[in-house]
Amino acid sequence: MADAGRSRPAGRPRVSEDERSAARERALTILYEAQSKSITPRQAAAGHVVELDALTSELLEGVQDHCDQLDGWIRANARNWSLERMPMLDVNILRLALYELAYRPEVPTAVVIDEAVELAKRFSTEDSGRFVNGVLSHLAPQVRP
Repeated sequence: MADAGRSRPAGRPRVSEDERSAARERALTILYEAQSKSITPRQAAAGHVVELDALTSELLEGVQDHCDQLDGWIRANARNWSLERMPMLDVNILRLALYELAYRPEVPTAVVIDEAVELAKRFSTEDSGRFVNGVLSHLAPQVRP
């Protein structure tokens, strides 16, 4: 799949969509673990025996480094839902997707949203796919004009 006219930032290797999907899933599981244990994503990742690939590490670090901004976007746009009331997986899926929308311009917006929706359908509640899609569809033009 082509990069849809987006340039890849210097220093980032080309990553296939399958590799990106796998990295997103790994990042989600570590974000979930970190939140469940009340530790940082870096601390959770450090506890893993297998070293993480570069993209998974970038996603985890990006979410951790920009969490306040990402959560602010979610709070401002998730109508009638506080972060505390949302399923923990949904919050972390939204954080991952918003990080990619804001800081990984080489990944097409539609791909970010579709992948987030698929993660929500696979790992969270019955309504999570629609919820994640609605929040990201509303936020994408603001985060990535």
